[in-house]
Amino acid sequence: METADASPTPISSPFRIAAFRRFVSANLISATGSAMAPLALAYSVIEQGGGAGSLGLVLATNTVPTIVFLLAGGVFADRLSRSRLLFAGNLLAAGAQGALAVTVATGHATTVSIAACGFVAGTAASFIVPAAQGAVAQIVPQEHLQQANALLRLPGNAVKVLGPVVGGAVVAASGAAWALAWDAVTFAAAAVLLLGLRLDAPLATPGGVLSDLRAGWSGFWARTWLWTYTVAGSVLVAAWLAGFQLLGPLVAARQYAGARDWGLIQAAFTCGLLAGTLVCLRWKPYRLLTVAVCAGGALALPLAAMARTLPLPLVLLTTALAGVGLDIAIVAWTTAFQQRVPQAEQGRMSAYNGVGERLAIPVGYLVTALAAHSWSNQAVLLTCAGLIAAATILNLCVPDVYRVNRLTPDDRPQAADGRRTVDQA
Repeated sequence: METADASPTPISSPFRIAAFRRFVSANLISATGSAMAPLALAYSVIEQGGGAGSLGLVLATNTVPTIVFLLAGGVFADRLSRSRLLFAGNLLAAGAQGALAVTVATGHATTVSIAACGFVAGTAASFIVPAAQGAVAQIVPQEHLQQANALLRLPGNAVKVLGPVVGGAVVAASGAAWALAWDAVTFAAAAVLLLGLRLDAPLATPGGVLSDLRAGWSGFWARTWLWTYTVAGSVLVAAWLAGFQLLGPLVAARQYAGARDWGLIQAAFTCGLLAGTLVCLRWKPYRLLTVAVCAGGALALPLAAMARTLPLPLVLLTTALAGVGLDIAIVAWTTAFQQRVPQAEQGRMSAYNGVGERLAIPVGYLVTALAAHSWSNQAVLLTCAGLIAAATILNLCVPDVYRVNRLTPDDRPQAADGRRTVDQA
């Protein structure tokens, strides 16, 4: 069985580990399909005569099961082989996207059938996400986790630059079915690669699923740094998506040059994400959680810039900085999580963290939509920026944030229990 602990000699790079190369390859292949999927999904709805309501239903049925089943996915990730769970999840997603591609290609797609396929794909994601979080820490030694996390994000961020453009060209030239079919093929290829990891299952715990969930919640609540970061992250996610994704295009249409400038703003954010990944390949901060909290606060910058109607070059600069900060925050947080949470609990801890942040998405959209009826877009943007800044500052007031620092190989025995490690740090 391939695990990080089986490596007999020190390594200089995660790429020297065959299992990690396989894991990165699977993620890269899957990313090429996932980058095209949102555009293809939208046009599959449009091609069968659906409007905003139909598209909203499809997006909701894709998102809801991810939230509902994520905790179950976390439990299974702590009980079963994570490579087999990743295989099953990717294979299920391949089946869902393949079925959708067939129905679209044959002209039998309806809003209900598209939503049903989206529900299956969302269910698959709820099992993939927690399993993937724990799999990395099984494959890579802890001293190389940050580099590994950055390398995993590098291909995905790179694909985000060209993926939507290529996807748009494919959909325009041959229809949504081909892009959806490619997404299905990439899921299937990733499933085969991930099955080859052959990761051992975590040590089984006595009791059933409900017992595991209760124990997981106790562990989550006992780690103050974990649940406070989750709460702050939920605020950040809600405010950022509501301000940037929901109001951003409207502000660009009214205060800037519309779609052209909004495209430039989105490109600046994507380039910032890519730059943030490159920074993480070189910079290895000691205070991982502190850096994650501070870097995430950069998301307030472009919201404030658009609210104040600053010139486009400044908006592009702040948006790029937000992308850099977000990627640094993600890599630093993921590394701290993997080092501080024991292997046998990482699936459930990841699931509780993920549920909190995902629940914030519909809440943020709903609250913003209601507020937009009474406030100007600028006022809502400033409020969103203020919420991000406040959540960042309040999170920095938590003492445990400064105790969750980078571990060295000599710290491995102490890291067996994430709760005790923080107290001793």
